[in-house]
Amino acid sequence: GKMLYRKRSQTIERSFADAKQLHGLRYCRFRGREHVQEQALLTAACQNMKKIANHLARLA
Repeated sequence: GKMLYRKRSQTIERSFADAKQLHGLRYCRFRGREHVQEQALLTAACQNMKKIANHLARLA
């Protein structure tokens, strides 16, 4: 269990920390559940695109 928790803290928790620090998820820009959810989904999409770009850069 401890090994899984260490791995989780390095991968999952780092993703949330990056979203808060680098992508503005510390505060919501809009009001309402739908708008906040839209902001969170766009942030997640940006993070996924960054991961893909970094992966492709390593392959080239």
